[in-house]
Amino acid sequence: MLEHLFGSKTRVKLLRLFLNHPDTAYYTRELTRFLDSQINAIRRELANLESMEIIFSFHKDNKGKRHKLGKQEKKYYQINSAHVLYPELRALLLKAHLLLENDLIKRIKKIGAIKYLALTGVFVGFIGAPTDLFVVGNINRDRVTRLVKKFEKDLNYEINYTVMTKTEYKYRKDITDRFLYSILENKKIVVIDEL
Repeated sequence: MLEHLFGSKTRVKLLRLFLNHPDTAYYTRELTRFLDSQINAIRRELANLESMEIIFSFHKDNKGKRHKLGKQEKKYYQINSAHVLYPELRALLLKAHLLLENDLIKRIKKIGAIKYLALTGVFVGFIGAPTDLFVVGNINRDRVTRLVKKFEKDLNYEINYTVMTKTEYKYRKDITDRFLYSILENKKIVVIDEL
């Protein structure tokens, strides 16, 4: 079964999306937009995952009520959280995220002279955080932007990031800037702290 499970990039993208949003149902065209994949590849992998009972499908009528049978406008797919492999798939996804986060950190460290680096927001499950990645130092902002865009594709979600120079950081700290203190006083993983 594992050979079939990880046979394609599209399947992995689908699993990531479904496992990150277990209570959300998606229809095929919506998945092609979210995952930036071909519709035929999406359909094929949905059929594979459904045949393994990792996801299930249903139809919704115009009032939003679910139906197992019948011809309706859209067929929706959702993760089967009762599947025997669900906990292991979630754990595997978390480990894969950690590896991607470590790779992101390594690459950011190579971009310039970093004095402070913290992961917050989506990286620590803090919904409503003003930023997900906070960097203080002298670094090339264009390179950071390109790097973050690449990792957004891999992680399947948007990463909001903030870059400040050491001077700007000190100024904002001295005036007790609300934005800065909302980062410093909330949940985060500090990777570098040389301030």
